[in-house]
Amino acid sequence: MLVGTWNLENLYRPGSPFGPRDKAAYEAKLAALAATVNRLRPTLLGVQEVGDPAALDDLVQMLDGQYFVTLSEFPDERGIRVGFVSDVVLNVVADTPAFPDRLRPVQVDDSGRTTDRAGRGVLAAHFSTRATWLTAAVCHLKSKLLSYPGGRFQPHDESERARYGAYALQRRAAEAATVRALADVLVGEDGRHERVAVLGDFNDDTSAATTQILHGPPGSEIGTPGFDRPDRGDAKRLWNVAPLIPADQRYSRIQAGRRELIDHVFVTHELVGRISRAGTGVPAEEGAERPPLPSVGENPHDRRDATASDHAPVWIELRP
Repeated sequence: MLVGTWNLENLYRPGSPFGPRDKAAYEAKLAALAATVNRLRPTLLGVQEVGDPAALDDLVQMLDGQYFVTLSEFPDERGIRVGFVSDVVLNVVADTPAFPDRLRPVQVDDSGRTTDRAGRGVLAAHFSTRATWLTAAVCHLKSKLLSYPGGRFQPHDESERARYGAYALQRRAAEAATVRALADVLVGEDGRHERVAVLGDFNDDTSAATTQILHGPPGSEIGTPGFDRPDRGDAKRLWNVAPLIPADQRYSRIQAGRRELIDHVFVTHELVGRISRAGTGVPAEEGAERPPLPSVGENPHDRRDATASDHAPVWIELRP
């Protein structure tokens, strides 16, 4: 069973302000995305940046085998949302953008405007077959890419850059807490016996404070001396699978020439012991080299007609 996450990068049909300008660019992107998914052969794939649900339907029609789409009902202001592509019909158990109780609204711009919601909904669904089952949540946290009033991607000065960097970080941290609160519900009182995976584009690397929020109780991370020592924290802990990814594959995006792993898979105690391997891109035995990722800059409009995605999928393979 292969479970993964992939940011599809502005998946729109032609004609929107954010998607490909023409049919040829759109079809080239769909073909590249479909080739990667067909190599992955996922059982359950969390997806981000679905701008047009019809475009995801177009993509699914190009896949080998039968797949089903489940989407969040809470897109952001550009219309992008998260969802799942799966080889069985899923049962949605939660879909919410709301910050958890007692977490106060955060400031989002110089006007003093605040929000008490994540930019995009967090979707959770139950996957079940005769052979196996799990519950998965998919999310897409606030981007590290800063935007400024008037549609600018460059600040007037460094003071403005600092302020908007703080707004983005505060919002991403609040969204991480929102995802963790939903994970707490899915994990229940004793996650040692629950099969829960949290997937998504967290827009921060493994060691970032926002990403660390998802872990829950500290200790026993993969690769530490306490990993194989049961403790009370195991009941609530989520494990980031990043250390299981081969070092040369441990990145899902390239920003200004720097490799970064900002897409993550977290799992509960019951699942971490079932992982047979983890990776990014496509599995090695597929016989094809990993497609190179582009190095992206600060202006997303530069990639409007880009083929494929600026992210690589991140995945785990689970034993039944």
